[in-house]
Amino acid sequence: MARRNLFQPPAPPDTKADATSKDPKPRFPNTGAMSGVRSTLKDLSSNAVRDLAVDVIEEAGPKDRLNFSDADVAALAESIRHHGQQVPIMVRPIADKPGHYQIVYGRRRLRALQTLGIPAKALVRSLSDEEAILAQGQENSQRLDPSFIEKALFATELLANGYEQPVILDALAIDKPMLSRMAKVARAIPEPVIKAIGSAHGVGRRRWEDLADRVRDAKIDLVELVAALPLDSVLNSDDRFARVSDAASRKGKSAAAPPPALSVKLPDGTPLAEVKDTPRAVTLRLSKSDLPEFAQWLHDNAETELTRLYSAWKSGRPSG
Repeated sequence: MARRNLFQPPAPPDTKADATSKDPKPRFPNTGAMSGVRSTLKDLSSNAVRDLAVDVIEEAGPKDRLNFSDADVAALAESIRHHGQQVPIMVRPIADKPGHYQIVYGRRRLRALQTLGIPAKALVRSLSDEEAILAQGQENSQRLDPSFIEKALFATELLANGYEQPVILDALAIDKPMLSRMAKVARAIPEPVIKAIGSAHGVGRRRWEDLADRVRDAKIDLVELVAALPLDSVLNSDDRFARVSDAASRKGKSAAAPPPALSVKLPDGTPLAEVKDTPRAVTLRLSKSDLPEFAQWLHDNAETELTRLYSAWKSGRPSG
């Protein structure tokens, strides 16, 4: 059985069929409760798209787009002025504010209509928070695929607002590993920097991940770095990303080089271990070829010996 789309209006009645029928006997009487039900269904069908005053529609809720420019809104407003609003927005009633609605999708269209001061053609649906997020994510993915970083910000905001993971995965049509990658990038790169760069549709996941890794490894203050860049003169968001990425690369290279690995040897000169210090970890490396039995012993007793070393370190620290 085909799955019914809850977010689309019902199909219009078949007027041709009605015209050819010869007053068939009604299946249900045209009185009482059934008459009221039929009247309600007829109203829903004819009023699937409603005209709503723009001042009763609020823009609350998670955003799946970075801020669109005034020029984008002006261009859309001019198109609507000449051709009308071709695609309705979707809203849902606000329970504690009768007569007011919250935008589900179509924020740029709403902004253009507000500029023109004309009513919005809207689909009005009573949706739960989860259903609204699904409708928002699916509509925007179908109309214009958001960039990786826009999806990453949207997913991170949904996680912060307590939405369950399955809802987020369905809304963005992604899997768990991709959600993890998106969250990792959004945590490493401050939101003001992302907004300064823009949607960057030509920049994919790998380049954003490379920038995030560079920022973490070199401990770069990206907000300070971007503040010193003349990004306002760069019109294309892909080019702004390139400027930021190049600056981060130069900053990372100019940082102090990590100390060389410490080589630990026995009195007879036999290599015992190598200790390497990086910005993210201290690693201990033993050669199995030089001392295979000791390497195996340390592997088997790592928990006990590391706990003992930690206790010795902690007991040697000054109290207070």
